[in-house]
Amino acid sequence: MVNIDIHTHYLPNNWVDLNEKYGYGGWIQLKHTGNGCADLIKDGQLFRKVRSNLWDPVLRLEDCDKNSINVQVLSTVPIMFNYWAEPQDTYDFARFLNDDLEKTVERFSERLIGLGTVPMQDPALAVKELERCMQSSHFSGVQIGTNVNGKNLSEPEFKEFFAAAETLGASVFIHPWDMMGEKEMEKYWLPWLVGMPAESSRAICSIIFSGLLEKLPELKLAFAHGGGSFPGTVDRIEHGYNTRPDLCAVDGARNPKSLLGKFWVDSLVHSHNCLDQIITIFGEDKIALGSDYPFPLGEKSPGNLIISHEHLPEDVKSKLLGLNALDWLGMNASDFCLDL
Repeated sequence: MVNIDIHTHYLPNNWVDLNEKYGYGGWIQLKHTGNGCADLIKDGQLFRKVRSNLWDPVLRLEDCDKNSINVQVLSTVPIMFNYWAEPQDTYDFARFLNDDLEKTVERFSERLIGLGTVPMQDPALAVKELERCMQSSHFSGVQIGTNVNGKNLSEPEFKEFFAAAETLGASVFIHPWDMMGEKEMEKYWLPWLVGMPAESSRAICSIIFSGLLEKLPELKLAFAHGGGSFPGTVDRIEHGYNTRPDLCAVDGARNPKSLLGKFWVDSLVHSHNCLDQIITIFGEDKIALGSDYPFPLGEKSPGNLIISHEHLPEDVKSKLLGLNALDWLGMNASDFCLDL
């Protein structure tokens, strides 16, 4: 059995002052505060406190060993998407992030694989950086957001990117960010608790109704957080399709449920009942272990939700813990030097 965590986040341990480099504010800085701690700062305001396991691969692999995780798939922290910025600046910084990630994966290629980041606000530049990432054996694809400056991923301008991803065999991990209603529900951490799940459902529905999965049948998409709120509303979504196709099927899409099994979700759903639900909805072949390491909304002991499920057959656990991830990544266990 090989255990692969497809949903983990990584940052470099330092970078230049981006406000100064690009000449305007809004960029994230990493301020080290000592004892392996740092603050992510945006325009002088604290965004998040982080620890060195975010940028130190030795520490993260020690954590992997404690939880019997053989391989981590690394992607940037979503606030680093920077879709709001000037496209050329986002492209420039994405190259820096990807170069740093590649060096880290190269050092530990037997245990790590990378997902790059791309400037989705300029699809041509996004394709250019996607192509560069896919030229490296240390990347299997990229991570993108659930929307791009409020635009759904179903917009025609993004078809060029998704077509390129299919052609290149790139794995695309879709993670919520710039959550809808974020400014209207700041209290109680609601953007993370309510907005993020809704964002994932938004992205899944937009892609399904756009017909993208039918036009690009080899496209390898995976959605974070077990598909967010989509599993809890899929029957409502299908009912809407059946009762108002004039509103839902304007791009000629099929019944949403007929496209389940055409994409992956991670396993980050926090309970056995919810894990059973997503297995029923998406299928045992389309769920891959994802922990959101090293953040607090993630699974504290990656893989334990699957391993501790007494009623899951061992062959299904093997799929969820690693085999499905290999399928999504387009890799084999032999691609990693593992002592299994």
